[in-house]
Amino acid sequence: MGDGGSAGDPLGHAQNRATLLGSLLRIDVDSPEDGRPYGIPPDNPFAGNTQGWREEIFAYGLRNPWRFSFDPPTGRLWAADVGQNAYEEIDLIVAGGNYGWNHMEGNHCYLEADCDSTGLIPPVWEYGHSEGRSVTGGYVVRGSSALDGAYVYADFVSGRIWALRLDALGRPANELLLESGLNIAAFGRDAGGETYLCAFDGRIYRLR
Repeated sequence: MGDGGSAGDPLGHAQNRATLLGSLLRIDVDSPEDGRPYGIPPDNPFAGNTQGWREEIFAYGLRNPWRFSFDPPTGRLWAADVGQNAYEEIDLIVAGGNYGWNHMEGNHCYLEADCDSTGLIPPVWEYGHSEGRSVTGGYVVRGSSALDGAYVYADFVSGRIWALRLDALGRPANELLLESGLNIAAFGRDAGGETYLCAFDGRIYRLR
C-alpha cells in the first residue's frame, strides 16, 4: 500500500502502524474472521499486539511499493519502492522491517539534514533521478545462462532495464541491460519461468 499522499507523507502514515498505508500487508484470504473477509496469519509480526497496530502489516516505512515478488529458490521477497524527489530504491523485505520512509528516501535523510536511521533497513540498491524517476519492480530470473540469479527491474520514465545481483556477502552489483525507450509498467512470469514485461505501447515483451 502507498502512503496515501500527498507529497512527503505529511500525515506520517508510513511510520504509523495503526494505519494500513505505507506498508506491505499479508492476509489469509481463505480464512475469514472477526467480520472481515480475510484472516490474520498467526505468524504475522504484529499479530496479537496490544499497541493498536494493524495486524495485517508485514513490513512498513514504504512510500509506494511497485511491485513485489518472491524468489522461490532463496525465499527472498523483493520490492521496488517509488521515491519522492530524488531516489528510487530496491528493498529485500523481512517480517516487521521498517524501511525508513518518510525519515529516509533511499539511503538519504528526507525530512531533515541529519536524521536518526537507527533500526531502519536500508535499500539493497538505489538510483538517483538522473537515471530514472519511477521504479518498476521485477523478478529474479532463473534458468538463464546469462541472467540466472539476477533481479531484473526497470524505470517507468527512463525505460532503462537493469539486472541487480547480490554476492555471497550481500554486496550489490548493478548492470544496465537495455535502454528500451518504453514506459514499463509491470513484469510477469509464466509457468515455465520465462520473464515478461508490459509497457504503455499495448504490447507484452519476453525477456530473452
